[in-house]
Amino acid sequence: MPVHQKSASPDFIPVLSAGRHRNPRRGGCFMEFASYLAGEKWSDHPPCTHPALALLARMVNDCTSDRGRSELVELIPSVIGVTSADPRVELRIALRAAIMALPVASEGRQRALAVGIISTQARLAELEPFVGATLASDVASAFAQAPAAEQWAKKFSAQYRVEGHGPAVTRMTGSIIRTAVLGIADGCTPRADQRMRELLRSAIEDCRVIADGNTYCRSESATRRRAVADSVSSRWLTQTSRSS
Repeated sequence: MPVHQKSASPDFIPVLSAGRHRNPRRGGCFMEFASYLAGEKWSDHPPCTHPALALLARMVNDCTSDRGRSELVELIPSVIGVTSADPRVELRIALRAAIMALPVASEGRQRALAVGIISTQARLAELEPFVGATLASDVASAFAQAPAAEQWAKKFSAQYRVEGHGPAVTRMTGSIIRTAVLGIADGCTPRADQRMRELLRSAIEDCRVIADGNTYCRSESATRRRAVADSVSSRWLTQTSRSS
């Protein structure tokens, strides 16, 4: 799909709202505005962003309060062009989401998230044997705040394991991402909006590290889309900040 060059910032102020929208003048969700900036067809599933990251962005957009949603605007340009065929991407996103949600989620969701952490770690170990110390420390910290969920998940995981590849893993990671965001949104914390925003910010960085560091999986069109977005995002965000 060709990328249409934009020489100026949009002639409207972005207003983020939950759900899908027919056009930008009726408002839009996080990923719909990302598709606009990337010069793609207006959609909340644009090809300019990895599907797992786009799912996370849609969930965060919809679960963030109306008051806090506007603070997500600055992150929109950073998801454009962040896509890769590397199977580690969706696993890292799901793992990041589960780590951040585990300490604040309800007991039922904690068990599901703890199983998700163990499952994604196991898959990542097959693809990325030398996991960084920071990620391992984050996992340990999350489990330290939910020891009962960790113990339950270890017993469960010893008996059951997600089998297969591709679609099976994608279903697993999608379920983890949804559970994590809902766990944060419904959790007993007054800073849910901030936690979801930081989750999205961290996941974007995780994805960019993998996508930008893997020349085999890097997409030329994705790089081009990001360049287009960068050329207009500064003026767009300036316009947004002045109106707030």
